[in-house]
Formats: sequence, structure tokens, C-alpha cells
Amino acid sequence: MQIEILHYRDLNGTTEAAVVIDVIRAFTVAAYAFAGGAERILMVRGVDDALCLHDSLPGSLLAGEVGGRLIPGFDLNNSPSAVQRRTVAGRIIIQRTGAGTQGAVAASGAGHLVVASLVNAAATAAYIRRLGLSSVTLVPTALPDIDNAIEDLVCARYLEALLLRPEEARDVLETGLRRLEETGRYAGFGDDSDFPADDVEAVLAVDKFNVAMVGKPLDGFPFPVIDVRAIPL
Repeated sequence: MQIEILHYRDLNGTTEAAVVIDVIRAFTVAAYAFAGGAERILMVRGVDDALCLHDSLPGSLLAGEVGGRLIPGFDLNNSPSAVQRRTVAGRIIIQRTGAGTQGAVAASGAGHLVVASLVNAAATAAYIRRLGLSSVTLVPTALPDIDNAIEDLVCARYLEALLLRPEEARDVLETGLRRLEETGRYAGFGDDSDFPADDVEAVLAVDKFNVAMVGKPLDGFPFPVIDVRAIPL
């Protein structure tokens, strides 16, 4: 039986499985952090939630942004190239972003919760196929008030093709990447510590990592926390 693909921009409630997508840049950062040896990533909605969690987990690192900018007191901003330069092996990373981690927390009721970006799309599709599900919900999180924020839709269409029409997936991807380039979505990256030029190459390294990033709610805190681990494929 062919898997049914559902699409939602916002997901609140239950679904058999949710793949929450944030290409620029939260889940790209997460993938590079796992590649650097991070133990797990704890995703939260609020800055205060992140700081509280950090206080309870000595040695953890804070990563994220508000308005794309490094949060005062945080160790890392929302930059995959910055994560590559930081020693994260064996560390717990607490992540708060304006789109990606919001979507992960909102999808906490899913039977299976996976977070993804272009850098691990094929591995994510392989993981979903392995689960043998009848349906999966794709949840792009790019904020609608950002001009030309289509990167998560590009990733969602690529994932859908990988799951339903794998022979067409490469063409779907290349069409999406051309459209993304035409929008100038990443033209603002350059000589800015929060938006370094190297992030563009990192974000567009399609299928660089052969891991799925699988999350589940973590109990014991007065606010929602999603515990994300890397599953090698």
C-alpha cells in the first residue's frame, strides 16, 4: 500500500507521523551538530525555557536565535557553519529558534516525530519507509512573513517525491533548488556573524548526512521539551 502524504504549515494535535522541516536553518544546524558528535538536542519554544533547561543540565550548550540573531547568553547562534567550528562532541545542545523548534514542539502529539532539512532528506525518507506507515504529515515551518521563504516547501516536495516517485526525486529537487535561487532567499547571507556566507553552502549540501533525527517529548519539566536523537541509516 502506498503511503499517503499530508501537508500542513501548522500542526497541532495528533498524526501517525510528522516530519517537521526547517531548512534555513534550525534543523540544518541540528544535523551538523549530530555530525560533530552531539549526544542529543533538546528543542524548546522559549528563551526562558532554554535557560531553565540549561541550568538543570551542567555542560549543555545553548543554541538558537530570536529574529535570526544570537541570543544573549547563548553559546551558538542559528548557523550551521558556526556549529562546525565548535566542539560539540558528547554535549547536549538546547535549541530554541523562531520557526523550527516551534514546529517540533507543536508536533509533539505525533505517533512518530522526525525533524529534517535538505541535508538529511533522503535519510529521512528512508527512515519513514522503514516504519511501514500508512500516512505521514509534512510540516514546513518557514515563517510566512519572510519574503520568498520557500525552502521548506522545496524540501517537502523532495521528500514527497522520494517517498512516492523516487525516480522523479532528483528532477523535483533540481527544479526546487533553481526556484529557490531565483527568489534570492539566501542573498542576505554574507559579512554578518549571524548570517555568514558559509551557511549557504552548508544549507544546500543536499543529503550530506545519512541520519534521521527522531524526537519524542521529554517529561519532567513545566514546559514542553522535545528530545531529538540521531538515528544512523
